[in-house]
Amino acid sequence: MRKTTSLILVLLMTALLGMTPAIAATQKVAVDAVVVASFGTSYPEALKAILTIDKAMKKEFPKAEIKHAFTSNIIRGIWHKRANDTAWKKAHPSVPAWLYEVKGPLATFGALQETGKKRVVVQPTHVYSGEEFLDLTAYVDAVAGIDTLRAKWKPFSYMTIGRPALGKAGLHPEYHADIEKAAETLKKDVKKAKKMGAVLVYMGHGNEIFPTSAYIEFQKAMNTMYPEVTTLVGTVEGYPSLDDVTATLKHMNAKKVFMKPFMVVAGDHARNDMAGDEDDAWKTVIENMGIKVTCELKGLGENRAWAKLYAQHAVDAVTVHTAK
Repeated sequence: MRKTTSLILVLLMTALLGMTPAIAATQKVAVDAVVVASFGTSYPEALKAILTIDKAMKKEFPKAEIKHAFTSNIIRGIWHKRANDTAWKKAHPSVPAWLYEVKGPLATFGALQETGKKRVVVQPTHVYSGEEFLDLTAYVDAVAGIDTLRAKWKPFSYMTIGRPALGKAGLHPEYHADIEKAAETLKKDVKKAKKMGAVLVYMGHGNEIFPTSAYIEFQKAMNTMYPEVTTLVGTVEGYPSLDDVTATLKHMNAKKVFMKPFMVVAGDHARNDMAGDEDDAWKTVIENMGIKVTCELKGLGENRAWAKLYAQHAVDAVTVHTAK
């Protein structure tokens, strides 16, 4: 009764003052194409991650063309070379045809323009807002910012970019919320580690010239959400490093480790830097501490729940929030 009376008073005051209550509204902008931008991978075994993301994107944007762009010049070159290797293609029949012609972001934008696609959303598969994401954002901003005297000659009438898995700086939404949602998708990893009685270790890429605090915040979120298992995150470049991980393992007197790549695809870093047999491979270093190590070569993108994060971020990017 008290709540009803309060609501009536608010509505009466609003009416007396001649104001209309603000009602939040959202509108999803229709797009002609979605560009899924990845660093790329040359490993056929790792393609499942990208194809899983592709499937999630098609579900959210059934009427849009889904295009993939690889930012790595080297990886694109490998696939272009394989296009003329009949024996290789015969040995890998499940590889989709578009991979042999995969382009970089700018070339992909150009191809879309040639086919009359005017409204585009670019969704990166980056884990966090680091150097590569900022570079890609610069490409998108530059192309989207091209203006012409006549609107019809503008390359794209609408172009925007979605945020990485762990979010980016800003209020809508705050990146903390994205980190929480990312942690929620990894419940199965925790269950496996718990069954083994192991510490869960993720190997991320990192960056030597860009802050990597998102990894530490993600580690904190995992340990808060799943206190039954200790989760540690290290990076190939920057902080936290392998040394930071091994120092914690030593302090814990850990006996077992379940290790996975904290990367979208289980490519070269996962197969060599993490699970390789070289002296400096993470698996070797940790085993030399007397700890049993079990590696799982599955990229984050192979996890359908993680793949859906990117699809949702693309949806968020084209959703306009207004007030009526």
